[in-house]
Amino acid sequence: MRQLVSTRSALLVGLAGGSAVLLGAFGAHALHATLQAHTDGVELWRTAMSYHLWHALALVLGVALGRGRSGRIAVVAFVLGILLFSGSLYGLALGAPRWTGIITPFGGLAFIIGWIALGLSLRSQD
Repeated sequence: MRQLVSTRSALLVGLAGGSAVLLGAFGAHALHATLQAHTDGVELWRTAMSYHLWHALALVLGVALGRGRSGRIAVVAFVLGILLFSGSLYGLALGAPRWTGIITPFGGLAFIIGWIALGLSLRSQD
């Protein structure tokens, strides 16, 4: 049977989705008291987890449907977005220094680039 995507891409998608679910559950249960101790900790964690999960799904689209250079850019941008945007919010929720928030917009920009690149990669090749 023909493999739809590379093993590396499949692993990347699985790690992105699985880690979103894991961190969501971890925040809701094991870290709940810690998150409540920090200003906006619970809300920051929820936002990080939501964007993480949605962009893990976007990563599926990028890996499965993205074509050419734009498709590769979309995949990289979504991964960077998850790491920078969600990662910085997870850190802030756990009490990282406020300057960590400087990183967040770069992750948001990576998400935007990822969506634009994905859209471009889906263009008809007529």
